[in-house]
Amino acid sequence: MKKLITTLQNIWKIKELRNRILFTLGMLFVFRFGSYIVLPGVIPEVLDNATQNNNSPNDLLGLINVFTGGAFNNAAIFALGIMPYITASIIIQLLGFAVPYFQRLQQKEGESGRKKLNQITRLLTVAITLVQGGGYLTYINSLGAVDPTIPLSIFWISNIIILSTGTVFSMWLGERITDRGIGNGISLLITIGIIATLPQALVFEFQSQLENNGLIIFVLEMAALFGIVMATVLIVQGVRRIPIQFAKRMVGRGSNQMPAQGARDYIPLKVNASGVMPIIFAQALMFLPATVAQFFAGEGSDLATSPVLRALNDFTSAPYNIIYFILVVLFTYVYTALLVNPQQYAEYLKRQNAFIPGIKPGKPTADFIDAVTTRITLPGSIFLGIISILPAFAAGFGVNIAFAMFFGGTSLLILVAVVLDTLQQIESHLLMRRYDGLVKSGKIQGRSRMQGIGANM
Repeated sequence: MKKLITTLQNIWKIKELRNRILFTLGMLFVFRFGSYIVLPGVIPEVLDNATQNNNSPNDLLGLINVFTGGAFNNAAIFALGIMPYITASIIIQLLGFAVPYFQRLQQKEGESGRKKLNQITRLLTVAITLVQGGGYLTYINSLGAVDPTIPLSIFWISNIIILSTGTVFSMWLGERITDRGIGNGISLLITIGIIATLPQALVFEFQSQLENNGLIIFVLEMAALFGIVMATVLIVQGVRRIPIQFAKRMVGRGSNQMPAQGARDYIPLKVNASGVMPIIFAQALMFLPATVAQFFAGEGSDLATSPVLRALNDFTSAPYNIIYFILVVLFTYVYTALLVNPQQYAEYLKRQNAFIPGIKPGKPTADFIDAVTTRITLPGSIFLGIISILPAFAAGFGVNIAFAMFFGGTSLLILVAVVLDTLQQIESHLLMRRYDGLVKSGKIQGRSRMQGIGANM
């Protein structure tokens, strides 16, 4: 505890770090405040009654509501939050793998290419927001939560402008946090939305266990959650270091020439290079059966009452979790193959006059890196698959659904990754001013300083 208090005092002593943290907290407060300002023309009481049991954290609308910190169900001006920007970023990233123009912007045109991509992403965000905003307002109208005294056309036009402005403003807040605050602004906005639902879910779980004389069970649940978080940290931070060596070269002139010792370094290949993307893609596919069931439900079709569809719409069922696990593993391999380019590593080593000891330059080096990547992706993909289905196991053991979602899945991975990145930036400020870091010894592995040629590629 004394170490923690000393660290907090050191953080407060650094004026720049203190101002950045306060600025970040202020921007996050503005974002959360906007999550409670209801769109004009919406009747909050009717909306609350309609959405109370209309979606759960397992379906698409419930997931969006979790990421927006409840703003989606509140019909707030930030109802769409930063999600259209995330969607646009994913689209641009995928285009970078397939379209030569975007590949050139990402890899060869440096800072000017990144600025051009950011501009395209912003424009695509506005377009996506207009489409999603129209669908969201139609959804609100279908719930009967629109004031009947307001013409529908005026409600639709005015609020779609407000929703678009809210998303653009959220994007601006994220960029300001990145520039003048601490941590990645966009990621922090998503994280604060996820964390916003945690206290209520935790209190509800505690009260539920207390009423059933299950205080020991609640303690065991917290211990299990702590263990899962620690395991997630290990996988997120885990890297496989491939040692490399730079060729010896002559230093000096004339009779003073002498061979310089070959410098050693390594290529850090992450065990989980794909991050949270495989879970997002797999979850999107798992939403399709529910969408089909809802589409046919109003027509009295047998398809809507099919046992298969009912099982695929129940995230605690065995078929759902088996298919979900397999999809996560497959998408992990696919996304890792898109992100990690062994040929690019081999070319970079050749240009830098470096080599992997015992491996010939060129194609043998690319094949070796590809083989290592494939081997380390297996445990990473299995772990992601297990993380994705852990909420179902937690719910099966009696944990309420809202709290069970924090035992794994997208929410847990995002929380861990963002917290680690933010702590790394705080530790960097402390170490630059010769203060102790956030941990007692060492640094936050894989975060505190970019080592290896992976940082240069």
